[in-house]
Amino acid sequence: MNVIHENSGAQDALVRVGMIGEGLAELAMTDNAGRNGMSSMWGKAFLEALNEAAQLPEARVLLLSGLPDYFCTGATLSVLKDLATGCLSPSGLTLGRQVIGFPLPVVAAAEGHAIGGGFALLLSCDLAVVSETSRYGANFMALGITPGMGMTRLVEGAVGRAMAHELLYTGDLRRGRQFAGTGAFNAIVPGPEVRDRALTLARGLADKPRDNLINLKRSLSLPRRLAFEEAMTTEPLMHGLSFPNLDTDLWGGL
Repeated sequence: MNVIHENSGAQDALVRVGMIGEGLAELAMTDNAGRNGMSSMWGKAFLEALNEAAQLPEARVLLLSGLPDYFCTGATLSVLKDLATGCLSPSGLTLGRQVIGFPLPVVAAAEGHAIGGGFALLLSCDLAVVSETSRYGANFMALGITPGMGMTRLVEGAVGRAMAHELLYTGDLRRGRQFAGTGAFNAIVPGPEVRDRALTLARGLADKPRDNLINLKRSLSLPRRLAFEEAMTTEPLMHGLSFPNLDTDLWGGL
C-alpha cells in the first residue's frame, strides 16, 4: 500500500491508498496522533487519496478503513474554531458528498469510533461494518451547534425518523450494538472481526464487472446524493446562528 500523505513532524501517515487484492483498493485513514480528526491537512489528504483511488483502473470496490480505536472523530478543535470565527465556511465540509459520489462502491470497516463528521463519513459509504462496542453518533448539539455535513438527512435515511431525531437532538453517542435492528449497517460484530467481515463484503463485489458496479452505484446512491444536497441548503443557515454557541471545552470527549 502506498503512503500518499504524511503528517508533518510525525511518523504516522494521515492516509494511505493502494490495491490490496484482486479488484479491491483500500483507503486507510491512519492518523494515529490526530485520532483521524478532520483537520484541514487531513481533509486535503483524504480528498487527494480518494481521487487517486478513483484513478486505479483495476479497482472495482474501495474499502474505507480507520484505526482500531478511531474510524474518524470529525472536525478538529482548530477547524471548529475556524468555523466559529468565520474563517471557514460550513458549506466547505463536504467530504461525505465526495464519498457518496465516488464512482465505485465504498465499503466501510469502522472498527473504531465514528463521531460527528466521522459518522457522516461512515453513513456516506455504500456498505458498512461496525464494532459492537465502539461509539457512533452526531454529537453536534452536545457541542452547542446544529448538525452539519448532511447529517440532518443522512441519519434519518440510515436509522429511521424516530431514532435519527433522538440522536440529532441529543447529540448522544451510541455503542454499535445499539444500532441492531435499524438497518443502518450491514454487520455489527466484535471489534477484532470488523475488518475481516468488511473484506468479505468487499470481495463479494470485487469479482463483478467494473462498469456494472459503477452504474449500480450511481443508481443506488441517488437517494443519499439528493438527501445530502437538500441538507446542504439548510444546514449552513442554521450554523450561522448556532456557531456563536460553540463550546470548544466539550470537544473531543469520549
